[in-house]
Amino acid sequence: MKRSEINQLIQEAIDFFNDRKFYLPKWAYWTPDEWKGKDVKEVTEKMLGWDLTDFGSGRFFERGLLLFTLRNGRLNTGGKCYAEKIMVVRENQETPFHFHWSKHEDIINRGGGRLAIQLYKSTEDEKLSDEEITVMIDDIPRRVKAGGEVILEPGESIFLEPYVYHRFYAIGETTMVGEVSSVNDDNTDNRFYEELGRFPEIEEDVKPNHLLVIDYPKWI
Repeated sequence: MKRSEINQLIQEAIDFFNDRKFYLPKWAYWTPDEWKGKDVKEVTEKMLGWDLTDFGSGRFFERGLLLFTLRNGRLNTGGKCYAEKIMVVRENQETPFHFHWSKHEDIINRGGGRLAIQLYKSTEDEKLSDEEITVMIDDIPRRVKAGGEVILEPGESIFLEPYVYHRFYAIGETTMVGEVSSVNDDNTDNRFYEELGRFPEIEEDVKPNHLLVIDYPKWI
């Protein structure tokens, strides 16, 4: 993806969150120069901040995701044991099938359109199971056939355990989606069903207006 495209998408996300009165930490708006000389070790090591991917597709608006990680801990080291993200999911923009070996998570429709989530259990060899699955929708159980979809209306949430494949996309309009989970580690705890890239390759046609989490080693 081009850096100019990423700059525009982040600015659109900032406007989207502001319109919905969802406010980010002050450092979310810093330029690269404003990061320098500050004690931001906890932010950078926990990969807090802006994150964007097209999953290696080259088609961000069809298969992609933009998110901001607000809180996180470190896997298996004690301390903070939870994480929180806020995501911008565009209409029909797919986040492809994946599960987590460790992370438990609530995915929450914070407003906008509806959120469709397709579900499969994983088999022992990490294929798609044909078994039905029971998931909790705001702590009420719901049975879902293999490959079935759950539609979350604004305000609704789903709890997902490890080894549950899920893909999601918005219906009707761009949707603000929250995630509250145990510690998040995108380097070691994502199992995509397809061979996909998690972080984008960036063509640096302009300077970044705001840093992505993958920019921290270069810029800070």
